[in-house]
Amino acid sequence: MTAAFTPVNGLPTMPEGWPIGSYDNYKEAQRAVDHLADNEFPVQDVTIVGVEPMVVERVSARLTWGRVLTTGAASGAWFGLFVGLLLSLFSATGGLAPILLGIGSGLVFGLAWSAIQYGATRGQRDFISHSQLVARRYDVLCKPRNAELGRTLLTSLSPTAS
Repeated sequence: MTAAFTPVNGLPTMPEGWPIGSYDNYKEAQRAVDHLADNEFPVQDVTIVGVEPMVVERVSARLTWGRVLTTGAASGAWFGLFVGLLLSLFSATGGLAPILLGIGSGLVFGLAWSAIQYGATRGQRDFISHSQLVARRYDVLCKPRNAELGRTLLTSLSPTAS
């Protein structure tokens, strides 16, 4: 990272440079910068800027009591196994009893905790989703000293078949 792109006092700064390419998705913008790097272009002068950012929430599954309780029991059992293994390592007798006790306790607490959490929502969020920050387009900017060379190199980059 060069001094030109280091944030002032750790605060975010606006990107600098002239546009040398614009792409519909991040993969294409990344491919363009990789093409510049392959041609020994000074990529430290380049910035990829996502324009018109938006948060996209993709719904992946419906939540049911069965799914919630199964997941809670499983995660509780895994945590209980971990605690049980630690207890068996540091106990004088060792054996299987601390491990089984840990798994059983973890399963019960995981089941109870997930039931309490899901019950508290009262059906207002009966789905699993994953959020992602994306942009409508991605511009590749370059410091003015190398912008023309960057544009020239990117014109030789063939478009990808999406």
